[in-house]
Amino acid sequence: MEKKMKIPAKQITLTAAMLAICIISQFFKNTSVFITGPIVNAALIIVTVFCGLLCGVILSVITPITAFFITGSPVMAAVPLMFPCIILGNIVLVCMVYILKNHFGKAGLPVSMVLGSICKGAVMGLLIALIILPTFLPPKMAPMLPILQKQFSLVQFITALIGSLYAFIIIQVLSKSKVME
Repeated sequence: MEKKMKIPAKQITLTAAMLAICIISQFFKNTSVFITGPIVNAALIIVTVFCGLLCGVILSVITPITAFFITGSPVMAAVPLMFPCIILGNIVLVCMVYILKNHFGKAGLPVSMVLGSICKGAVMGLLIALIILPTFLPPKMAPMLPILQKQFSLVQFITALIGSLYAFIIIQVLSKSKVME
């Protein structure tokens, strides 16, 4: 007999709400990545903590795609190989949080977020900044390479850390309330 995985309605609802927040924040991406990035990273972490790894991975896959449709990044259009790397960076963050949040005692959640942020920045920096962009960026965009390399490495790490701080605060508040029971 085949076993089907069911996601409870509460998890679907929270994941959908976090996706909606991510989509709204993506309209501000052209204003500053330091608005959108932390919000998306916080949503990824919150969903992972309260809804589990599957919901975190689902959100990790959907958010880069919605961001592209909302902001229409010319770099993403020119180098579509970046999509799976951004998705992978998000998945690395949520996996680190999911796997390590219950380790290290009371410090488990913040340690998992910091390590996840470091790993996300490192994965994206290695794959996008050091391999994909130098190899596949069209020659007419070559002058943008140093800025793009910073954007897809250091900036990803920083926005993941800021998002981790937001998520930590929100998780503490929600954990003490009856909302997430």
